[in-house]
Amino acid sequence: MPASSTPAFACAPAAARLPPPGIRRGTGIARSAAAVLPGLGLALVVTLAAIAAASAERHLLGRDWLEPLVLAIILGAALRLVWSPPPHWHAGLHFAARPVLELAVMLLGAGVSAGLLRGLGPALLPGIAAVVVLALGSGYAIGRVLGLPRRLALLIACGNAICGNSAIAAVAPVIGAAGAEITAAIGFTALLGVLVVLLLPGLAGLIGLGAGQSGVLAGLTVYAVPQVLAAAAPLGAHSVQIGMVVKLARVLMLGPVVVVVALVFGRREGTRLGLHRLVPWFILGFLALALLRSVGLLPSWMVDASAAASGPLTILAMAGLGLLTDLRVVGRAGPKVVLAAMASLGALGLISLGLIRLLGVA
Repeated sequence: MPASSTPAFACAPAAARLPPPGIRRGTGIARSAAAVLPGLGLALVVTLAAIAAASAERHLLGRDWLEPLVLAIILGAALRLVWSPPPHWHAGLHFAARPVLELAVMLLGAGVSAGLLRGLGPALLPGIAAVVVLALGSGYAIGRVLGLPRRLALLIACGNAICGNSAIAAVAPVIGAAGAEITAAIGFTALLGVLVVLLLPGLAGLIGLGAGQSGVLAGLTVYAVPQVLAAAAPLGAHSVQIGMVVKLARVLMLGPVVVVVALVFGRREGTRLGLHRLVPWFILGFLALALLRSVGLLPSWMVDASAAASGPLTILAMAGLGLLTDLRVVGRAGPKVVLAAMASLGALGLISLGLIRLLGVA
């Protein structure tokens, strides 16, 4: 626009002064990208360092003792211990730890076929439901025995039994949990979830579990859906696929559990939980890709591309997750919360191993 027309433009009505919609959208996208880039760039640096460390492992030790995605968590959390990223970097770190990771999980659905589901056996699905119910009951009982308030004990039990922070966030408004209770439950669950991801592969090898058994154990015990990928990846692709299917079946228990909890606590009035809270978009995407693969509508090139993309995206996401994980949260959570969460997780692990042995999972 010529310079002489600027005053007329400045004096125009508000609607006329607005730039064209395309320009407004472009500006918003540019600003969002600028906000995300610093943290995302830091996560990418940690990702490259993790890949380089894994390559050094292979060169010096002959194998990957720690997978790149596990190394990304460790390096990110270690860096966070000695240096806290500036606040304006957090948007990029959260972008890596959530949307990027959710996309990686969705892409894994392309690797799940009907044959894999049939191979799990018909008894596993009711077994998963039984594990969730038993873990909920035992986790709640442990919390109450340790003297935790009723609501806090239930939040920790739900987080352990179903899907960590998502379950806590869904159940909290139903039971009227206080902000301090939600913070305590989510804070330690986030850290404990990372520790489970790091320790589970070694534990599975120590007790002699095969790839399929390790996948079932990961699906039954790891908190978040994306973290199952990180826990099962060192055990092989078969373990990842089984672990994801088992975990998704466990997550689908969240809806019935929320309804039952609402009825028991008598707080259904005024509570609104949308479908996106109970079944996130990336789980729907995972299921859609798995269905398309099972009925033969997913071309082989898309299956290969999804498998190739999910790995690097997961490493990037694990770097973001590590950089957002403050290991010092243990000291702030309180000994009773720490003990209740760890004991509940231990009970879940024993119940899960019992199911694996009972069903004879290969």
